[in-house]
Amino acid sequence: MTSAPLMMQEAATAPAAVRRLLDSDAAAVAALADRLRAVPPPFAMTIARGSSDHAAGYARYLFEAALGLVTASAAPSVVTAYGADLQVKDAFVLAISQSGQSPDLLCVAERARAGGALTAALINAEDTPLAERVAHPLPLHAGPELSVAATKSFVTSLAAVARLTAVWADDQALLAALSRLPHELERAGAADWSAALSVLEAASSLLIVARGRSYPIAQEMALKFKETAAVHAEPFSAAEVMHGPMALVKPGFPVLVVAVRDETLDGVLDTARALKRAGAHLLVAAAEERALALADTPLLLPPPLHPVLDPIAAIQAFYPFMARLALARGFDPDRPRHLRKVTRTI
Repeated sequence: MTSAPLMMQEAATAPAAVRRLLDSDAAAVAALADRLRAVPPPFAMTIARGSSDHAAGYARYLFEAALGLVTASAAPSVVTAYGADLQVKDAFVLAISQSGQSPDLLCVAERARAGGALTAALINAEDTPLAERVAHPLPLHAGPELSVAATKSFVTSLAAVARLTAVWADDQALLAALSRLPHELERAGAADWSAALSVLEAASSLLIVARGRSYPIAQEMALKFKETAAVHAEPFSAAEVMHGPMALVKPGFPVLVVAVRDETLDGVLDTARALKRAGAHLLVAAAEERALALADTPLLLPPPLHPVLDPIAAIQAFYPFMARLALARGFDPDRPRHLRKVTRTI
């Protein structure tokens, strides 16, 4: 019997990895949060690429919504190619990386610290150059990840961002919900999305629609469609679909809608209705009955845990399905063509 792809095996260990993360480094996270409260930064900047940059996008939504802290994603080439001297004194600069090795991330983190920023990094590999270049290295505790397609390191990055935000904002409700997140991820990982296989096995392209904290999840899903199954998938905010992407929709065109219960849900469902009227085949990932009722292909998520954490359950449910879809399309999800695990950019 053929063993499951590493991508699927590693995704299945994400709940345990999140449990390790939440059981570790409480003092280090508290020390960083104390420093951020004592000297509130004027803004935050994230440094990341690939899946880690999607986790950084999630951090932006949390920092801005929970803390009112304007947050921007660094463009490393501004420093490495154009030689800019970024003015980041007293800012909070957060790097996120699986490997902690890419030269451009190292350069920007090092320059930010030298420029007076408070620097931190979420890193899966602890003994890395990035850990040496920031004031507050925080390990993800995901363990070695062998599949080229990142799964558990992305999930733990999201959980780490949520924990930092909860401690920083002293959000007791979010902290309590975090303690239940590993169990919720186990339930999400067991979700049966097999009905979507027949819809997407022959697809050449699709849209993925979400909003707010779930939009970085849509970005990660789109990357995995391209990376593991050679499907051209594009993520769009539900607020942006009517500004142009709607023109792509024709009868039967697949659209994956990520509809978690939070302040954006009504807007997401309004966009889903417009897509359905245009003829789209809606695949809807949701727990809410009113969202699932719009679906041509419903994709069940676990009951809501917390609006900040429910997007993490959505990506956990997605990863095993994506590995199965890649196999169904004749691809090895662990070894995408033209790609390698550690990418070093300058």
